[in-house]
Amino acid sequence: MQFWIIRVCGFTLVTLMVATQAAAQPLGEYWNTAEEEAKYYKLVDVPLPEGTAIEAGSFEVMPNRRLAIGTRRGDIFLVDGAFDENPKTTFRRYASGLDEIFGMTYRDGAFYVTQQCEVTKIADRDSDGRADDFETLSDVWGFGNYHEFAFGSKLDPEGNIWVALCLSKSYHSDEPFRGWCLKVTPDGETIPVCSGIRSPCGIGPNEHGVMFYAESQGPWNGSCSLKVLEPGGFMGHPVSWNWYDLVETMDRPKIEPNTRSRLLTERARVKELVPYAVVFPYIRMGRSISGFVVDRSGGKFGPFENQIFIGDFSLSVVMRATTEKVNGVWQGACYPFREGLATGLLGCQFTPDGDLIVGGTNRGWPVRGPREFAIQRLDWTGIVPFEIERINATPDGFRITFTKPVDAMTASAPDSYQLSTFTHIYQQGYGSPEVDQTIPRVTAASLSEDRKQVEITVDGLVQGHVHCFDLAAVRSSEDGKLVHRHAYYTLNEIPGS
Repeated sequence: MQFWIIRVCGFTLVTLMVATQAAAQPLGEYWNTAEEEAKYYKLVDVPLPEGTAIEAGSFEVMPNRRLAIGTRRGDIFLVDGAFDENPKTTFRRYASGLDEIFGMTYRDGAFYVTQQCEVTKIADRDSDGRADDFETLSDVWGFGNYHEFAFGSKLDPEGNIWVALCLSKSYHSDEPFRGWCLKVTPDGETIPVCSGIRSPCGIGPNEHGVMFYAESQGPWNGSCSLKVLEPGGFMGHPVSWNWYDLVETMDRPKIEPNTRSRLLTERARVKELVPYAVVFPYIRMGRSISGFVVDRSGGKFGPFENQIFIGDFSLSVVMRATTEKVNGVWQGACYPFREGLATGLLGCQFTPDGDLIVGGTNRGWPVRGPREFAIQRLDWTGIVPFEIERINATPDGFRITFTKPVDAMTASAPDSYQLSTFTHIYQQGYGSPEVDQTIPRVTAASLSEDRKQVEITVDGLVQGHVHCFDLAAVRSSEDGKLVHRHAYYTLNEIPGS
């Protein structure tokens, strides 16, 4: 079988010349298998109407327990039955003629939609079930190429929508504010937030309520990452600096980053440069991370309350992430969660019952999942998996929290914790190999009284590196193995340093 590998908007798109991949293959030792993961989180297909392509780009839960779907093809559908245990769905088209809906929220009888060229307020004034009122809230950014995607957040607590704008043709900024984040207020005022974005594919609050976005691998980005949208900040790609002339309240950075450097080095030179908060190691943790949402289900989705769940387009997987602020800088970790999804993932949304709706498309290019488009639901089975629940940085190592009590003998042995580190070349070229690898040594492991936390002392912490954990040797108190033994912590700052 022959194929071409094409990179578009940070996505690795595999175009097969003979036949598409029939089924997703496991990700090997770095994950587990979909069959193992299904013991804890089962996949439920949400039936789609026959003969209609539903390429979901965003979701919203309506007050009447309907699911609203915004699609890449510019439609909004209202769906009954999507949240039922065994869903039998009815679809009604609410609006059409829009342009790639990658952001949607609903409040007070109206949808607020982010499409390629604008943020639009949409309502049904005559109550016939079809939209008839379309009001442009903001269209101050430029749009001249199909590749100029726009991703919008839900309404924040002040009623604002945050919009992350993809560059032009992935490499340029040919139209105003391409490569920027803008904030659109309820009355339509548009406020530039920060520059330096390359190719976003998801935007919203982290578990602490601070606005983040998902960035794709590419120029000036060694791998995919979650980044905080710091007002006045620079996200790393300088090609969009030409639009500072349009912003009265923000000055262009005085120092440009050096190519083929290291992010930690350039942070010291370019004061506006915001580091990646969570790096997703390429292939091991996705190729093109996408929409994300925080679990606020109150425990209905298992032991991961207040964590970020994020999809991946190319590998058709869902991952977890946690973030924390250390020395004034955001950083955190990512963890495998569930593979075997049916298509490339773009949007995700928790349901009122605490299940996770995911969906997307292969957008004409085969991805790891076998279907052209699909909507699925991840339901917790009620069985708690033995997992790394989260990792936090400490002054001399890390605190590791598990979802179940651990076996005292294996968890207290320093050799049970295998660590390695790497960083990327911060460069104008596309992506980066993993470089500057080190092997830190765990010298001590101390258990909490409930045996669900272990604090490890590490000789050889490296600021600015991703710290890779392999905890294959740790067992639960029931002698169970971890469902996923790997995790990855981005150590921008060492606490107390």
